[in-house]
Amino acid sequence: MLVKNWMSKTVVTIEEDDSMQHAMSLMKEHKIRMLPVVAKGQLVGVVSDTDLKRASASDATTLDMHELLYLISKIKVQDIMTKTPITVPQNLTVEETAELLMRKKISGCPVLDDNGLVVGVITRDDLFKVLIMLSGLGKKGIQLAFQVEDRSGSIKNITDVIRKYDGRIASILSSYEYAAPGHRIVYIRTYDIDRAVLPKLVEELKQVAMLIYIVDHRDNKREIFHDLVA
Repeated sequence: MLVKNWMSKTVVTIEEDDSMQHAMSLMKEHKIRMLPVVAKGQLVGVVSDTDLKRASASDATTLDMHELLYLISKIKVQDIMTKTPITVPQNLTVEETAELLMRKKISGCPVLDDNGLVVGVITRDDLFKVLIMLSGLGKKGIQLAFQVEDRSGSIKNITDVIRKYDGRIASILSSYEYAAPGHRIVYIRTYDIDRAVLPKLVEELKQVAMLIYIVDHRDNKREIFHDLVA
């Protein structure tokens, strides 16, 4: 999954000579927390809501409202922006982007095309959408977590049981994080399961793998059988 397919393509930018007040107005109007700063069409910086708050915080306690409004109308974006912004190319994967945002401790960044022009913005909210899509949460249903042996066919044993009960599988995700040596953790979301046969399904699943938990998002019910230990 590439950034260009998940980024926000409607980019609101601001000029470096614009005022801090204008930046605040744009963020409020478009309900965003970051603005790419451009000069003659080229990206020269980024201004965030954190930059705006930081720029006015020290003076806010000593100025009245009129003085504060006058102050933010005079401060230029170029005076408070981050001048060496972190960017990502549009063909970066969302996983690489998530790792970068987490490592740099930022909430988002501009996306550039092959010519270095801003073509979008990717934020944590966009990455959350990817997670929700991948996990199949939008379809609600039931999520089951298992610890399975790291071998061919271990997941098929589980899915065969689920399909036996007419379950449709929305997503399968797996990770070695928290798994015992020689094992991995598998997360399966399924739907169209008749809740009347759910207890029987659970017991049969326990025969083919270690069932960690089951969460029924439709009925908001959950049962934990084993705790994952870091």
